[in-house]
Amino acid sequence: MVNALVPLKSSLPKARWACRAAQYVRMSTDYQQYSIANQTAVIAAYALRLEWQIVRTYRDESKSGLHIKNRKGLLDLIDDVQCGRADFSNILVYDVSRWGRFQDVDESAYYEFICKRAGIKVFYCAELFGNDGGLMSSIGKNLKRAMAAEWSRERSEKVYAGACHLSRLGFRQGGRPCLALRRELIDVNGRSRGVLQNGERKYLQTDRVILQPGPADEVEQVRSIFRQFVIERRSETKIARSLNSAGIHCPTGRPWTAWIIHNLLVNENYIGNIVYDRHPYRLRQRRTRTPADRWIRKVGAFEPVIAADLFAKAQSIIGARKSQKGLSNEEMLKRLRIVLQKRGKLTRAIIDAAPGVPRPSVYQLRFGTVRNAYRLIGYVPERDYAYIDSRDAWLAMIDEHASRLGAALMKSGEDVRFDRVHQMLEVRELLISLRVARCCQDGKEGHSPFWTIECGRNIPPGLLLAIRLDACNQSVCDFF
Repeated sequence: MVNALVPLKSSLPKARWACRAAQYVRMSTDYQQYSIANQTAVIAAYALRLEWQIVRTYRDESKSGLHIKNRKGLLDLIDDVQCGRADFSNILVYDVSRWGRFQDVDESAYYEFICKRAGIKVFYCAELFGNDGGLMSSIGKNLKRAMAAEWSRERSEKVYAGACHLSRLGFRQGGRPCLALRRELIDVNGRSRGVLQNGERKYLQTDRVILQPGPADEVEQVRSIFRQFVIERRSETKIARSLNSAGIHCPTGRPWTAWIIHNLLVNENYIGNIVYDRHPYRLRQRRTRTPADRWIRKVGAFEPVIAADLFAKAQSIIGARKSQKGLSNEEMLKRLRIVLQKRGKLTRAIIDAAPGVPRPSVYQLRFGTVRNAYRLIGYVPERDYAYIDSRDAWLAMIDEHASRLGAALMKSGEDVRFDRVHQMLEVRELLISLRVARCCQDGKEGHSPFWTIECGRNIPPGLLLAIRLDACNQSVCDFF
């Protein structure tokens, strides 16, 4: 909402209430620099002609009209209408397409009906029909909705065909490239216009983008990752941990994960290939996976970063792991027993490094947990993992103490909000994270017990309230 003060309906005369209106404006891309200004100008003229006062503005900039989920302006508008916070009786929109290009025209009508049910009318200022509920108005409005949806479908087909053609020619489609690669902008004559930095885009339709190897240190880092995976047989998880321990961040600035390393290892850009249409996401519908034989691929489009034989060996290892997912439960447990006989114990690292044995994540997916697979082969690990089964009880404990603390703060006049997903209390601008501190004892004589806290990756700045458990990890000892 734009205005801080929201007058109540009962406080305004009926005639004055009917003259209050809100405007909703939207533009799809950053290239439409004057779209918002044009819409507000037409809406202002429409309101002036009817002697209406625009008291509120809802706007969505650089937002597609295909869905509502990322359009905060329209979501706020619908929420204000449904919750009774709307201090206006009319909504002004430039045209039907600005309300949305929903592929299901009934969805567009549904959001308008929500407003109508609350006694608020929607007017399309640039349309030739008046939204008065008459026959011609209804026909014209639904025709416009279908035309808006069809325009998106036709444009999607044309953009897709163009992207496929340019990919076959070896031009890059998309934004930020992977580590050790850079986007170079070239003009229609093939002359370089320089390297595009992250977030930069081309502005001339005749310009094209190609890939080229990046800085030498990044190239060496990628080659090191492939050598660790192929020659040293280190898993993606171990590689990610070693990079994080060395203080090296991935191009996005976030810590490395096994999934990021995996995507890097299967990226054909590193051998100079341009690949397109692997996971189409047309019209922002459900993302699908295209079979590999139907990918659009331009081989040798630019100078490779990784040798072709090293890349092929990495794909062979990954392909062999995928084939292991089709093993029966009995065969998976048999291979686990063989590893146990050879090594005398089992850990995730040992399973990960054993040749011909599925990864721990496969056992977890098949049997629920890796510990369940251990039980089926009669193996009892030395480390006590009973605390894992207690996590649900600890979450309930955090909920209980967060409710008590929040209630006490609310009694003192504070505005408190509890985020159960992140186990966090928000008091004014202060964030209080609640965590359970469990007791750990190594069993050695003379060694004192110690307590550990699982903070999580994204713990926010603020206070950390530790609920310290007793030596048996059953009841609360105190707080820290």
